[in-house]
Amino acid sequence: MAQYELIMPKMGESITEATILKWLKKEGDTIKIDEAVLEIATDKVDSEVPSPVAGVLQKILFKENDVVAVGKVLAVIETEVGAAASKPVVDAPAAENKPAATQPARTEAKTAVATTPVANNGNRFYSPLVLNIARQEGVSMGELEALPGTGAEGRVTKKDILAYVQNRGNQPAVQQPTVQETAPVQQVQITEAPKVEEQKAPAKSYSGNVEIIEMDRMRKLIADNMVKSKQTSAHVTSFVEADVTNMVLWRNKIKGKFQALYGENITFTPIFIEAVTKALRDFPMINASVDGNNIVLRKDFNIGMAAALPTGNLIVPVIKNADMLNIVGLTKKVNDLAARARQGKLKADEIEGGTYTVSNVGTFGNVMGTPVILQPQVAILATGAIKKKPVVIETEAGDTIGIRHMMFLSHSYDHRIVDGALGGSFVRKVADYLEQFDVNREI
Repeated sequence: MAQYELIMPKMGESITEATILKWLKKEGDTIKIDEAVLEIATDKVDSEVPSPVAGVLQKILFKENDVVAVGKVLAVIETEVGAAASKPVVDAPAAENKPAATQPARTEAKTAVATTPVANNGNRFYSPLVLNIARQEGVSMGELEALPGTGAEGRVTKKDILAYVQNRGNQPAVQQPTVQETAPVQQVQITEAPKVEEQKAPAKSYSGNVEIIEMDRMRKLIADNMVKSKQTSAHVTSFVEADVTNMVLWRNKIKGKFQALYGENITFTPIFIEAVTKALRDFPMINASVDGNNIVLRKDFNIGMAAALPTGNLIVPVIKNADMLNIVGLTKKVNDLAARARQGKLKADEIEGGTYTVSNVGTFGNVMGTPVILQPQVAILATGAIKKKPVVIETEAGDTIGIRHMMFLSHSYDHRIVDGALGGSFVRKVADYLEQFDVNREI
């Protein structure tokens, strides 16, 4: 009878455990290859665990809401027909370890002796094999306790118990006081503690007309991470207003052609990310993290893009090596990650490893914000809504007033290692790249 152990998969480099959200199968259910067996959640993402084999789910080893380490066995799957009818191996010890206290107080001496080894209430360890032999041969626990063992730390081995049984008739029997036969019953009676109802904290009362909404798991994680970030980093935010008229005009001009060529809708987000990666090359200290008293400079430019979910929660998928992608590659990556984020289909490694984050608060009509740093990064950029404004334009012929597309960039940074000059210069550089956008640029 073949058995397969379904283990908790490794979801990413930094993930060591996951929470079981829901079992999609129950014991006895038939499972197909690659069929989802359970749903799990980490502090990064929720996902399903499929079965790499076909068979019958024989044993579930953890309950819903249990936190399980990576590599632990979650369930046992039998890969032969009729496996559901077989008894799980892990249930066998439970049947053998049934306490003798369940037996009637008045029984024949032989019955009492036979069940005594099963109780095994002493501190000495006996293997299930030794206990089985003792039960079959009617060896009492008192005899086992008096039997010298030749195994490790004086344990009784199979050889020891068989030798004792063979020579038992030639040795004086170990006399057990009658009280030992009823000891299991007495032990149960005196060790059963009265049930004490769990003391729950009194529910907090609220005045007025209110509705209490419990945070879901992701909201709790977000709340914890935001508080930890504020406790870890000394947040400072600098603001710059940028004239992005050329960028807007270029996008409006090429978006139809872009859609026809690549089947993708180009948004402003990939353009923002392109400008950020250029500025990170100019100011590498922004692409860093803090480890104790050490500053870790990141050589890869992995840009996180904050994405709002239909539930109202937030997730940050990461574009790895964003500096290696052109505007077409960035657009495809942004659209793909955003779509799968909304569908809950992101993989764990797609939301970790970020070195810098961009949050587009302009999506919600906000002109600026003070974003919270995503640890262990040291900075984050919020791009505001693009608004038409009358602006003073300097020309060789003199100043004039024109209608321009303007937006605010809000740059929060960790003042432990990023001073105002560096943090302000970086966001100004991003604005420069956006303002200098070539309106005649080819796709």
